[in-house]
Amino acid sequence: MSNDKNLEDVMGFGGFGKKAKVFDLASIFEETRRNAQSRSKKTLEDREEAETSANAIAQTGTEVESEDEMIGPPIPTDLDIEKSQELNKESDEVVEKDDTDSENVTIIPASHEITLNHGVKPVSAVALDPSGARLFSGSYDFDVNLWDFAGMDNSFRSFRHFQPCECHQIRHINYSATGENVLIISGNSQAKVFNRDGFEVLECIKGDQYLNDMFKTAGHTAALNCGTWHPKVRSEFMTCSNDGTVRTWDLSSEGKTSKTIRKCKDKSGRRTTPTCCTYNREGNLLAVACNDGSIQMWDEKMKVHTTHSLRNCHTTGTDTTCITFAYDSQLLSTRGGDDTVKIWDIRQFKRPVAVAQNLDNFFPMTDCVFSPNNKIVVTGISVRKGKGKGKLIFMDTNELEIVNEMEVSDASVIRCIWHPKLNQILVGTGDGNVKVLYDPQRSFRGAKLCVVKKRQKTNHAEVFIRHKIITPYSLPLYRDQRERSTRKQLEKDRKDHVKSKRPQPPLSGPGAGGRITAHGSTLSSFIMKSIAKNTADDSNPREAILRHAEVAAKEPRYVSHAYVDTQPEAIFEQEPEEEPETLEPAWKKLKRNKASGLQKKEEAKDAK
Repeated sequence: MSNDKNLEDVMGFGGFGKKAKVFDLASIFEETRRNAQSRSKKTLEDREEAETSANAIAQTGTEVESEDEMIGPPIPTDLDIEKSQELNKESDEVVEKDDTDSENVTIIPASHEITLNHGVKPVSAVALDPSGARLFSGSYDFDVNLWDFAGMDNSFRSFRHFQPCECHQIRHINYSATGENVLIISGNSQAKVFNRDGFEVLECIKGDQYLNDMFKTAGHTAALNCGTWHPKVRSEFMTCSNDGTVRTWDLSSEGKTSKTIRKCKDKSGRRTTPTCCTYNREGNLLAVACNDGSIQMWDEKMKVHTTHSLRNCHTTGTDTTCITFAYDSQLLSTRGGDDTVKIWDIRQFKRPVAVAQNLDNFFPMTDCVFSPNNKIVVTGISVRKGKGKGKLIFMDTNELEIVNEMEVSDASVIRCIWHPKLNQILVGTGDGNVKVLYDPQRSFRGAKLCVVKKRQKTNHAEVFIRHKIITPYSLPLYRDQRERSTRKQLEKDRKDHVKSKRPQPPLSGPGAGGRITAHGSTLSSFIMKSIAKNTADDSNPREAILRHAEVAAKEPRYVSHAYVDTQPEAIFEQEPEEEPETLEPAWKKLKRNKASGLQKKEEAKDAK
């Protein structure tokens, strides 16, 4: 203590503060336990009092006196308790029935619809991004249209259309998991990736069609059938082709080579054609349906052997048009070309869980999808032209019993999407339209955004009007021409080859503006004309050359002036003035020449 006092004197303050308060935890816990027991005892007593008062009312029909005030009107004494209980049970049963019936009817968001006109030919591909803001639609007319629900008014016009694969039909369109890129599958062997605005990002390489082993070529060698993005990896996608292979690609490779290759084989080990493919929701299982009626699955790490394989799932020789996993990744639905829909459980993959038959299917890309709660399977019905209406069929997942049928169009129903976020159904039909079904109470955004927007009218106040400014004393350079009539202005525009898009007439003068007149308006013809004035064809070429001999000797222009000192004198043969009447034979001429030669020798000897 003495040390503490010395420190206090030195530091200049009276103390080091108060001591910490000490709590008795055992007493606190005991007090809390007693309070809890008293509260629980009081609640039990209140419940017992309420039960005794209710029993007294039920037996005597009179209310037991209580200290609390009565809230609400009193119960009538002439009401039979048993009858009231029966009525309550009946009302509860009616409510339960209404709820069970409404689960299958009102869960379908199809009370309203809008129509997006893509074209004239069947809509063979529809894709909606994960957020539900933009829609891609492809058709047999080779076009792809882009729709934006947020920026579209009730005129329902697409903001862009283009032909991604020239003269090939669009077979499948699929958005990536992030909605950043779009995969477009057409009738050629090269898949293409576009961004959400419709600009090309990637084109896969084409394989060597003269190689039999598909492992030795970098890409597909035959027409594509289907393709889809990986649900977890945003840069990976899968394609299947008529060459019997299923390939996975990566955007980082820029489409120069495929990432993995898997071959589809029938029960005898020969090549079979995959018609549709998909990932499960986790992305660790690849499922493919082939035209031999089989379903083959690979694990993500397996590249050769299948993890699940089942033959004769559908009729051999028919194209299975769709294969889709449910949201729990346990159930699998297939839409066959044999007019059936089947549900499979991958945990018991020997026989189908349920089968629905007599569902007409005429197109190789008819969809079969699950509802967001996995309780309903939706597919489309195909019809012949003028022989009925295309329908959407809603079936129970457990037994594939038809829950509801909906007539959508006068043509076949090909594509259908039930978007889980928007709770809206998109349907692609055979008459070139895309139907969007929605419910104002259950659906969100999507079609509801553009329905309420009216078509924008032209604001006349914003239109630019060119006013005539009269300046009588301005210079001619800055003076505006006097307004003329429409007829005269059209005649003037007609003379202007730029405005009328008329080809320029040939020039008659020496030329202007880089153009040359006459003789084909080419440089070579102009040079030939300036060099050779007379281009007439002479019958005797020798005379044509000798005609210029005198001028060439006086004024050499090309070669002769360089050899003036060393050039020998040119001697040309002169034609005889008079031709002999008869020609002397050659042997007589030779004999005469010999005789004259001998005579000259003798004369020379005599002279010596």
